[in-house]
Amino acid sequence: MTRITRILLSLAVVLLVSTACFNPFAPELSDTADSTDLIVTNQESPEDVLQNFKTSYTIKDSLLYSGLLDTAFIFVYYETDDFSSGRFVSWGREDDLKTTGSLFRHFDFIDLVWNATIYGWNDDTTGTICKEFQLNCANKESDYRISGRAVFSFRRCQDGRWRITRWKDESEL
Repeated sequence: MTRITRILLSLAVVLLVSTACFNPFAPELSDTADSTDLIVTNQESPEDVLQNFKTSYTIKDSLLYSGLLDTAFIFVYYETDDFSSGRFVSWGREDDLKTTGSLFRHFDFIDLVWNATIYGWNDDTTGTICKEFQLNCANKESDYRISGRAVFSFRRCQDGRWRITRWKDESEL
């Protein structure tokens, strides 16, 4: 075996070993994420759902995110432009999953910080939480920082897990 053949074989082994743990379906974890914030819960309360929401955004996990949304989920926001006073716009679960998946693919870094809870309540089957948040999204071309308020409505599903039925984004973009 020649020296060049041994070097190429050694490089092939190193490459094979270094990629053996690579999962092409799992998102990369950010080096800056605080691992204590990346907890996945069983969604036993509305607060648990928001914890999983944060984790899904941080690690860009669309499967985890999809488990947060009820089958009747609706997203609502207020749209304004230069020509009108504005209007409420909404979309359902499938459109939200597509939009969020695009967000996860487009940005290299996503950081969601839940700030103050403005109000919240829940009984055995439904609940509402209004939270202030800061969302930072960055890639090589752009860096966005969005602060705002979101109102989430929840319901406990037949499997015992809480899910989001409505998300009203009250951010001012």
